[in-house]
Amino acid sequence: MLEIAGLGHRYDDGHQAVAGVELHVARGELVSIVGPSGCGKSTLLRCVAGLQRPSEGRIAVGGRPVDGVPDDLAVVFQDYTRSLFPWLTVRDNVALPLRRRGLARAQRREQALAALAQVGLDGVAGKYPWQLSGGMQQRVAIARALAYRPALLLMDEPFGSVDAQTREDLEDLLLSVRGGADRGGGSEDRGGMTILLVTHDIDESVYVGDRVVVLTGAPGRVHSELRVELPAPRDQIVTRGLPEFVKLRAEVGRAVRRP
Repeated sequence: MLEIAGLGHRYDDGHQAVAGVELHVARGELVSIVGPSGCGKSTLLRCVAGLQRPSEGRIAVGGRPVDGVPDDLAVVFQDYTRSLFPWLTVRDNVALPLRRRGLARAQRREQALAALAQVGLDGVAGKYPWQLSGGMQQRVAIARALAYRPALLLMDEPFGSVDAQTREDLEDLLLSVRGGADRGGGSEDRGGMTILLVTHDIDESVYVGDRVVVLTGAPGRVHSELRVELPAPRDQIVTRGLPEFVKLRAEVGRAVRRP
């Protein structure tokens, strides 16, 4: 689904954010990306999204080179307060990107309501974002991405601005909406949505991921990749207490914090 070859990006001020990044993501896979602060995780995601043209290298989504924003891609950002339009209702916020699909108004609303039900917000379609809690607003942002039915979903620290309990709820939501709640790793044969998740939270990267990719400090390069093979279903209490989880978390932590 996603191929990144020799990717590098240098900003106008001379700062080299990423260099020589090589990464392949299989269809239906959820890959977590972690690394030290300033290692270029968000730069990498923006390049994949077509929001920023890389200085060098090649990116392809579904076999097609990225030159602008791909049609079958959606992004969920960390700051939900700036990604939702306060003057639109929740339903209209979710339906807005569907105009790009060329759907009729009735179809857009139908898909928006279905996506809201998928994230447990079917009762707030007529409200405005500012009437909802932070966690509910981020659910709206996720519902908007789901309604678009992308082949590739990019998530840039999507749960970083909510409290710990809400974060865990949203992690479980992410697993459930992409079919990962009742399955372990090994998703190469899994159809459906492919997800690339950037996070600073090492526990989160292991809990939700099929694979964890660790970047070096700036300029960011792929340091290591760890396959996550945890028994299904994943559970916030049970899974995090498993010896396999603790071992993986420690391995990722050592890779991120290495000298």
